[in-house]
Amino acid sequence: MGEQYFEADPSSAADERETTVTVWGTQRRYTTSGGVFAHGALDKATALLLQHSTPPLAPATVLDLGCGWGPIACSLAGEGLDVWAVDVNERALDLTRRNAERHALAVRAARPDEVPADVTFDAIWSNPPIRIGKEALHELLLTWLPRLSRSGEARLVVGKNLGADSLQRWLEQQGFPTRREASAKGFRILSVTRP
Repeated sequence: MGEQYFEADPSSAADERETTVTVWGTQRRYTTSGGVFAHGALDKATALLLQHSTPPLAPATVLDLGCGWGPIACSLAGEGLDVWAVDVNERALDLTRRNAERHALAVRAARPDEVPADVTFDAIWSNPPIRIGKEALHELLLTWLPRLSRSGEARLVVGKNLGADSLQRWLEQQGFPTRREASAKGFRILSVTRP
């Protein structure tokens, strides 16, 4: 199997490319790179998540779980939110930092182990890395979803053909109330809250 975007230290060529993304009426230019999810352009799933979601009202602390090059994190930071952007991929974290700095946005880009254990989130937004496998995905979600504040909400975008409906059932079996917020172009947007 070739290199995956969820590897900590991609060995593939960076091959940086620029892309422009408009979210909530604000256009921003981003640098993307090989070895990082959605090289060259915003992927359909993340675009749908941003299109079908309204950011929480500030003040709020938000987690972008699996941030890639930072389109979710930067969009949320642009709304005045306190944003953590988490990824295992060092190149992704570097791009997120650079893209946030380019637009004078305050984003804390960090590896999972760098987020203090006492930090909770009013919202978690994610196009989760489904391709890490079901067991690893479940572990990832069970690590971060309990860190939602009591009134917090996670918004996950998952391809229907990649198991969105079974993930919804699994989340409910784990005690997390989950509802389908939207369905478009083969993707589901799931809203998940604390038990």
